[in-house]
Amino acid sequence: MSGVEIERQGTLAVLRLAKARGNAIDEPLVEALAAAAAEVARDPGVRGVLLASGHPKLFCPGLDLVALHEYDRASMERFMMSFAVAVWALYGLPKPVVAAVGGAAVAGGCILALTADHRVLKRGAPIGLNEVKVGVPLPWSVTRLLRATVHAPALSRVALLGRNFTDAEAIETGLADEVAEAEGFESTCLARLEEYAEKDPLALATTKAWLREGVLAEMMDREAERVQGFLDGWFSAGTQERIQATVAALRSKG
Repeated sequence: MSGVEIERQGTLAVLRLAKARGNAIDEPLVEALAAAAAEVARDPGVRGVLLASGHPKLFCPGLDLVALHEYDRASMERFMMSFAVAVWALYGLPKPVVAAVGGAAVAGGCILALTADHRVLKRGAPIGLNEVKVGVPLPWSVTRLLRATVHAPALSRVALLGRNFTDAEAIETGLADEVAEAEGFESTCLARLEEYAEKDPLALATTKAWLREGVLAEMMDREAERVQGFLDGWFSAGTQERIQATVAALRSKG
């Protein structure tokens, strides 16, 4: 799959982001994520899923602005709906999911991590949502995801400040469930996943579905309508200036 590798470790599956350009999110990547989620969901031999990165210092930096900056409104709408489908597929997986956030998880990368049941953050790694700072509203599905995941007193800080969080502050907000040291990081994450995966699969899947079905229904019910608000922000003059400047800076770095 383009940008996503599936590795089996016994009854556990690792969905590893492995896109050449630093796991930045484009259409092939979101399509691959949705397909990978569907594959492990229907495999009875998979008892748990680890969402991880093939880049040692990076989880996912968000959208691939180099790929997306020339999209017209119709193309960007198609992409955002595909991204939403990938989020729904990950969030609705009937198996426990642990996100191994071993490096920066920013914007769309943070969103992917939030679909997991449990997020392990490597010490010092930043996680956060910068969409409002860039000039676009959070997608509708992400606002539902945040309300279900982030601790209520921290919701406005996480959604509206556009900044990253690390270590204890990430735990306090609910963006992460635990912080682990760099040494043996993925082993720590797999051990945590084993704690979930050893439970009865039917009991776990049913309970997880009941916990999440209302949130999923809200996401799916209004995303197609609310995506227009995201697009209004994306194509505003100020946001386009910031995106073009970011793309120019990225290209200058090679």
